[in-house]
Amino acid sequence: MRTLALALALLLATPVAAETLSEEIARTGLAPTEARLAALTAPTNEDLFALAGLRFLGGVEQALQLRWKTGVKADWSELPILRLPIPENPNAIPFQAADFTALIRNLDADMDASREALAQLGDKPFSLPIRVADLWFDINANGTREEGESLAEVTGMALGGGRGMGVAVEDPVITFDTADAAWLSAYTHFLSGFASTALAYDPEPAIQRVIDSSREIYALWGPTPPHNAMDMMFGRQVDRAAMVLIALSKTPDKSLAQDAYGHFLSMIEENRRFWSLVALETDNTGEWVPNDTQVSGLGLRMPPGTGERWQAVLADAEKALNGELLIPHWRFGAEAGINLKKAFENPPAVDLVTWIQGEGLLPYAEKGPQMGGQAWRDFEDIVQGDAMLFAVFLN
Repeated sequence: MRTLALALALLLATPVAAETLSEEIARTGLAPTEARLAALTAPTNEDLFALAGLRFLGGVEQALQLRWKTGVKADWSELPILRLPIPENPNAIPFQAADFTALIRNLDADMDASREALAQLGDKPFSLPIRVADLWFDINANGTREEGESLAEVTGMALGGGRGMGVAVEDPVITFDTADAAWLSAYTHFLSGFASTALAYDPEPAIQRVIDSSREIYALWGPTPPHNAMDMMFGRQVDRAAMVLIALSKTPDKSLAQDAYGHFLSMIEENRRFWSLVALETDNTGEWVPNDTQVSGLGLRMPPGTGERWQAVLADAEKALNGELLIPHWRFGAEAGINLKKAFENPPAVDLVTWIQGEGLLPYAEKGPQMGGQAWRDFEDIVQGDAMLFAVFLN
């Protein structure tokens, strides 16, 4: 009995291994972990980056939850987040136009919150290992991880193999560091820029108009089957195109257009800061986006010079946003183009007929050097046909 008591005492005196942040996310999910970190009075540098990252992922999670609740399918390939595959909800409620506005506003608020944590962090050093398999989205909001909710399943981050751009990595662990905070900041600006652009055109009335008209159209069908499968094949795509074009036909809000403009410039600035920081790294442990001497922790093949080529693409984009390079138009010849800065300052309604013909873009047309595509072609060459994949990943 004395031996048993001694053994029990020793057992109780031995500290249980502390749960890592990655393990906490795997156990409780994004939102509960974010709430705990947000309540800390003296967060560490690792806590601040984790808080920013969880708010970023939480914005995506909220959007996916709203999609699941309303049954919005993953065929909205034109828009980020709305294109991500999620499980089907057999009891989805009807999607309303206000749902889209809520989705965009909530996403933007989460990006703001993420940047608040990053601002507290600044350029302070940190090192935070995260096991990719521990990350998941609570898509059906039931607090339990289920099939189809892992980060890899939702975002297609299983980069090993498949298309030649990666090598298989078993159970990858990414060690996030100071450079990755700049990468995250850049991505929050990208999504906020998207949100401000979408809200500038106030899409809610256009979406509701198409929803209502489609309902009336289907009421005309009656019990007789259609003579063809045109609606089954193209009906949803046509409705979406109508929503977008009707919304874009309105003159957008100038202040929101300026917000979008600022976010896109900040995205490029933060992306440049990221590459300057990652170039200084000498370690090679679980890299998120590696420099030329490092290896991706995800198994993504990064050809030497990828960062330099991508920065050239962003440099052209920055010059176009600043009006230093003009966007070519087929009617404006070789010496003139569209000043994108002017278009953001006085954003136009989109009229495809006059835009194609040229008249609708004359207020923004001027003589000057045109934006060429050589930087993008150089980038395509180095990543060997996976330019869009890398563009999404590198931001």
